[in-house]
Amino acid sequence: MTRPNRCWTLLATLLTLGLSACSADQAELQAWMDQERQSMRPSVQPLSPPQKFNPQAYAGMEGVEPFSQQKLAGALKQEARQPNSAVAAELNRRKEPLEAFPLDAMTMVGSVQKKGLPFALLKVDGLLYQVKAGDYIGQNYGKILKVTETEVSLREIVQDAAGEWIERPTTLQLQEGGK
Repeated sequence: MTRPNRCWTLLATLLTLGLSACSADQAELQAWMDQERQSMRPSVQPLSPPQKFNPQAYAGMEGVEPFSQQKLAGALKQEARQPNSAVAAELNRRKEPLEAFPLDAMTMVGSVQKKGLPFALLKVDGLLYQVKAGDYIGQNYGKILKVTETEVSLREIVQDAAGEWIERPTTLQLQEGGK
């Protein structure tokens, strides 16, 4: 026999012996697995029966909804009765059309001069409005203080964390590109 054939024969013999040795251990391994499987018992706690559900009627429907206009109006009227209240004067005047919209829904798109008086052009819901100093806009009693070519300065009356009404300055900036 040639040397490469002898190597292949030797390798085949060793491989056959190795595989036959594994089959002998296979029976022993299977016996151990069977023994462990029989000795292993799962410990599952029985489920408790479900509790009976007793529905409760919602009692909050009779009360005032916390975010309703009725509750806000009541709080504003109570505040208006206080002397020197910032809200008192605001409640006694007629609302203007742009007070129905929040400030973030308004966009300043330009400014014009009429008879020497500066007006800002505000776009709200696709409509264009002209506003001047002294007009009211926004839902927080926003009164326009000053109109320039690039911005509208106003003050709003809002409640702080303590529930007190305070004045807060804010501005609407001219939006480039006609948003």
